[in-house]
Amino acid sequence: MKEEKKEEKESNSGRQSKKNDFIAQAKKNPWMPAAIVLAIVLVVVLFTGGFSTGEVSKTAASNNLAGLVESQTGSAPIINSVKEQSGMYLVDANIGGQNVPVYVTKDGKYAFVQPIPLTVSAANTNSNANTNPSTNTNPNSNAPTEVPKSDKPKVELFIMSYCPYGTQMEKAILPVISALKDKADIKVRFTHFTLHGEKEDTENFRQLCIREQQGAKFLPYLQCILNSTDAYNPADQTACMQKLGINKASVDSCVNTKAKDYFAADSQLSQGYGVQGSPTLVINGVEVQSSRSPAAVLSTICSAFSTAPAECSTQLPTSQTSPGFGYSSSSSDSAAIQCGF
Repeated sequence: MKEEKKEEKESNSGRQSKKNDFIAQAKKNPWMPAAIVLAIVLVVVLFTGGFSTGEVSKTAASNNLAGLVESQTGSAPIINSVKEQSGMYLVDANIGGQNVPVYVTKDGKYAFVQPIPLTVSAANTNSNANTNPSTNTNPNSNAPTEVPKSDKPKVELFIMSYCPYGTQMEKAILPVISALKDKADIKVRFTHFTLHGEKEDTENFRQLCIREQQGAKFLPYLQCILNSTDAYNPADQTACMQKLGINKASVDSCVNTKAKDYFAADSQLSQGYGVQGSPTLVINGVEVQSSRSPAAVLSTICSAFSTAPAECSTQLPTSQTSPGFGYSSSSSDSAAIQCGF
């Protein structure tokens, strides 16, 4: 029995060593095609159980994939879209500048870049068909969700106040709100669930009360608390309220009385859209993905105008904002990463 356990331990150790060798080789060669790098990573997953068991949502599947690729390659993929296909999730991921379709089983246990069809159709018998997963560009297979256009787009950003990716997106969208002003109807809302304890519940309620009762000071308050030297905690909320002339006594009273109703209203919208994480960006009723730089968010919102206004030509920073509090920039694109399930 001891010998069997020893052999199993040595086998696992050798397997982990091989995994690390594969990943190291992929990292050393920046010109390795994205599909090959991803294939190596996903083959490793098949043998090491990189995904959790149990059925998972589309968001969870794409989050797991994004986290895995980033942890093993050092660069986060951009998730363009996720849809159901053939009993699996088809994730359209941009990895190293290449769009790669990745299939994830609904239990979240396996992922692979190219399924093998078990039936032969006329289309499959074409000897000139392109079967390279890194270059197969069927325009209908991975099309992103189409956002309806309107004269004044309705934009809703759902976040949790202590989610580092939610605050990252807030920092990206605030300059956009300043640029577009009343050209678009942009609201910061809250997800119907929280994940960061009592402090998050309290801050969500505080922000809801400021938004609903002292609305002109809501965005300045966000800018103030986001400007923190601690990536894990906001700047002093009381000091920010004093600086901005926010009536703290009124806010405290609201937190204990009206805030639950305000949160319930946001929660109803969040559940109606099927929000599963922070941040979730909804434009004209459709959930969309956007890179987390002010310029990228502006471009995403402006694509929803029937006729884009002059404000859409505003030059905004192109650097990704950083996760958490504080106004530093980030070198990686974490557009697909959320606090959620």
